[in-house]
Amino acid sequence: MTNTPALSIGAPGFDAEQLVADLQATVDRKMADGVYADARVARAERTNLVHLRASDDFIAFYLTCLREAVFVDIADFDIHERRRVLGPLLVAFKKMIWTLLKFYTYRLWSQQNQVNGLVVTALEGMEEQTATKLAALEKRMAELEATTSGHGP
Repeated sequence: MTNTPALSIGAPGFDAEQLVADLQATVDRKMADGVYADARVARAERTNLVHLRASDDFIAFYLTCLREAVFVDIADFDIHERRRVLGPLLVAFKKMIWTLLKFYTYRLWSQQNQVNGLVVTALEGMEEQTATKLAALEKRMAELEATTSGHGP
């Protein structure tokens, strides 16, 4: 049985390995230039989330990312139109629609924010419980090892 990749990129004259090398070089240059000043972005690129999953830091890192991205932004936003001819009329129309639908949209977003917040809080609570139980088990195991090593076989 042969292993075939789940995704392959290719076309005549296309070098996927060179593309990956170019992307990595660009990321390295941007990291050096401080473009990725956000430590989470730099760390995610450096460690690659696929490899980070095996790390003890994955859950803490992932929960931090979730905590910072959990809430939907419900603030008003600017409405822009690229078309020159009917642009001002279309912007006025879109603003009128937004004004009419804002109440319903805010209610949905508020409910979604509540659910998102509860889910993250539950995940954090479960992670804390697991960490506490694991620490207690490790302590108990160390005590048992200390007890059994003192008595001999």
